Amino acid sequence: MSTAVETKATEAPVEANVADAVARALGPAVIELQALAVNGKQAHWHVRGDNFISIHELLDSVVDHGREFADLAAERIVALDRPVDARIAEVAAHTSQLPLPAGFLPWRDAVTAVVAGLDATLAVVRSAIKELDGVDLASQDVAIEVERGLAKDRWFLAAHLDK
Repeated sequence: MSTAVETKATEAPVEANVADAVARALGPAVIELQALAVNGKQAHWHVRGDNFISIHELLDSVVDHGREFADLAAERIVALDRPVDARIAEVAAHTSQLPLPAGFLPWRDAVTAVVAGLDATLAVVRSAIKELDGVDLASQDVAIEVERGLAKDRWFLAAHLDK
């Protein structure tokens, strides 16, 4: 005789109100992370000037981390049986980041722009950390992991701006 609890495959592992709160908190972070990855890649392709190779490579790290963290946050939302909408039009309509100018960028402008994007993303992620406190610790841990990684990326890039 089996004592296993039967659940439906579509049932979320947490209460619906918790899943909704997680989606509200982490959804905007997914949007900002996607925007950061797109803007970071644009800067990566177009950066010019002194320190080119180190900045070019750092920008690729920011892009990779943005994509990885967006996936981590989105998968947490979806694991709780809530949808995520990070299509291009949604990202463009809801990001707080400014678009990068088209064409080549002097390294200082590229770094300044991506640091500003990191700052915008960090603000949203830090808000999610606060919103998730006491709501769902596993989801808060996702946001904390993202914050820790972005803060490190910001440090590495912003160090180029110090005189």
